[in-house]
Amino acid sequence: MASATAAYGYGGGGDVSPSPPAQKQPSGDASGSTLTAAATATRIKVTQISGGTGSSAKPLAPVDPNWQPPACWYEPVATPQQLKDAVSRLKKNPNGDLVPVTPSLSWGEQLMVDHYEEGKAEFGSGSGYTNYNLGKDGMFWRGVINPNRRNDIASADCEQTLFWQNARTLPNDKHAPTPDVLAAYAYNKINVPKTEVELKPTVKSTVNLPTWVWLDKAKFQPVKVRAELPEVGVWAETTAKPIALHLDPGTSDAETYPASGDCTINADGSIGAPFTAGGANKTPPCGITYLRATAGQPYQLKASITWQISWKGSGNSGGTLPDGTFDGTQNITVQEIQAINQ
Repeated sequence: MASATAAYGYGGGGDVSPSPPAQKQPSGDASGSTLTAAATATRIKVTQISGGTGSSAKPLAPVDPNWQPPACWYEPVATPQQLKDAVSRLKKNPNGDLVPVTPSLSWGEQLMVDHYEEGKAEFGSGSGYTNYNLGKDGMFWRGVINPNRRNDIASADCEQTLFWQNARTLPNDKHAPTPDVLAAYAYNKINVPKTEVELKPTVKSTVNLPTWVWLDKAKFQPVKVRAELPEVGVWAETTAKPIALHLDPGTSDAETYPASGDCTINADGSIGAPFTAGGANKTPPCGITYLRATAGQPYQLKASITWQISWKGSGNSGGTLPDGTFDGTQNITVQEIQAINQ
């Protein structure tokens, strides 16, 4: 994942900078809902900034088949008071829900008291904490598994036991939620409009006469998604911009324009050019000439849009991610040229 990530404060020390000011941390509550949430539950807030709305919007497929979003990462799950409240409930009901200390491991009352209240080391987890770090500025963090990769062996990489992190800092770990991690997470949330091109002729094409293909600029605007962890002031905005259209006519008995089938985007954001009067015998900048009529079943014209992916984030960070594609198919009926008998 290519990036230019700014320096952040790690460990127990410096602030995360520069970035928007962190929101006030939630106070402790009786429910402990964030602490006891499922391993795939995340506090990352996702916002659709522009584009990608409507029932026809669908996810992108990365061009690079080997690219994947992060399998797991660490994020804050509980304040000192929330952790204390969760252990207090265990003390009252030892047979109740255990406290998840990693995505796959949960502890009961005694282990929680020993490690987070009385400061004892447990199972190689290092020195413990005194009275849940009440009065300190920060939160306890735990690994979160990407729900799209929950069965991936890499999702087991975030098994550090529930640990303390000072406010406005990130863990000194490769799975810290840095802007590039949030950018990749946002990529997975990008939905783009259905790929349906404009055609002329609209109903039936004719053998050996060009069919003009185009996309109006208003239909394919950039799509932008923001992902952020407000508690630590880390964010990223990932943008998908349409850059090309590829045509597959659905038969080898056809010629595409250009010959590669790749129609580039115009300066105004459109692709190809609309058919105009007198253009029936002209070569379109983007289009198809079918050389054989359909017989019963229409041809399946596949139109694939390539979307260029870039991102920017907190700390003046930014970079690119693999292009994405989205395919759509349309039925094309092709008729023979009708001869006129004298």
